[in-house]
Amino acid sequence: MNAPNIESVTPQSGDDVVAWLTNETRDERFIDNIFAELCVRLQQTGIPLKRATMNLLIQHPQWLGARIIWGDGKREAEITRVDYEVRERSEYIGSPVYEIHQGAGEVRERLERAPGRTHALFDEMRAQGLTDYVAWPLLHTLGKRHVVTFATDRSGGFDDADIAELRKVLPVLALVSEIRMKNRLARTLLETYVGTHAGEMILAGATRRGSGTTVRAAIMICDLRDFTRISDSWPRDDVIDLLNDYFDAMSEPIARHGGEILKFIGDGLLAIFPLSDPRACANLLHAVSEARQAMAALSEKNSMMGRAPMNYGIGVHVGDVMYGNIGSRSRLDFTVIGPAVNMASRLEALTKQLGRNVLLSRAFADLVEHDFALEHVGEHSVRGFSEPIELFAYRG
Repeated sequence: MNAPNIESVTPQSGDDVVAWLTNETRDERFIDNIFAELCVRLQQTGIPLKRATMNLLIQHPQWLGARIIWGDGKREAEITRVDYEVRERSEYIGSPVYEIHQGAGEVRERLERAPGRTHALFDEMRAQGLTDYVAWPLLHTLGKRHVVTFATDRSGGFDDADIAELRKVLPVLALVSEIRMKNRLARTLLETYVGTHAGEMILAGATRRGSGTTVRAAIMICDLRDFTRISDSWPRDDVIDLLNDYFDAMSEPIARHGGEILKFIGDGLLAIFPLSDPRACANLLHAVSEARQAMAALSEKNSMMGRAPMNYGIGVHVGDVMYGNIGSRSRLDFTVIGPAVNMASRLEALTKQLGRNVLLSRAFADLVEHDFALEHVGEHSVRGFSEPIELFAYRG
């Protein structure tokens, strides 16, 4: 993120700050940049700000929230992520943010006086020389409550005029921050459910049914073996944990090496590595190697719990695929289709029959066999294809 342009900022009053926040931030995408510039502009009205934070609850699969921290003299705000477990820790329980989340309309602590509240945060601020602190809710639509805080080191703290000017920006700051959070949420949800590249295409306007493009890609389809037996015999929560561990083992190497997971199908996944990257096929096999190691570690962990090792099959092919929107008028899926996808699926199904974890088509092998040790396993009939297909196994 780029630092805000604050060198020439010279607002004369709190009304100027509100006008700027209302009318001149529409082209700034990131709320942390807006917040940093807001704090500098508030300082230039005469408010003795030393420290300020925004505490935002975000809808993310890994993180509960984000904390934006600005300090005096900084051109940029610092962003830290907050995990879900924070709700059980003392840093949150009893804190000002906790109080606001519980419904408080304001938390004010005059840090120069005898402590009114006991929390480690107030001790830290006193040690930093801060004299006054105030936290307010940022009220978004549908009852969502976030938190903004301001602190000063001026002797005597904030005066009544300072507090009035700070309060004046809250409604507009709430609107401005909600817009940025909704934009970020849209990206997060699309990245989570359809992948980064597909999400960018959808945000760019690829939302019409039938819209799409032809992409040449390496296709990888993976499936977990004996899942029906496992799901019938294991407790439900254990089955969910197993699936999540399995998908982590497979998915994280794919993402690290530039692949894009387009779909989870029960206990299977579909991923592509577009050949626009000349290293795509090699990257796919590197991802397979790392996934194999992760699966071995997962199987070892399960064996210590008295469970059978986890087996899987991966089919890999390369070819042209149609990449775009398919579905009903009101419910679309952004995915890939075509004979190349069908081939990868058939090869995955053959892994169990041929006793190999990873099967590659000749078309894919031609692109990597000089750099990787492949095992030739002969020609085999593939359902739906008239001619036998020459296959290779990879044990990387």
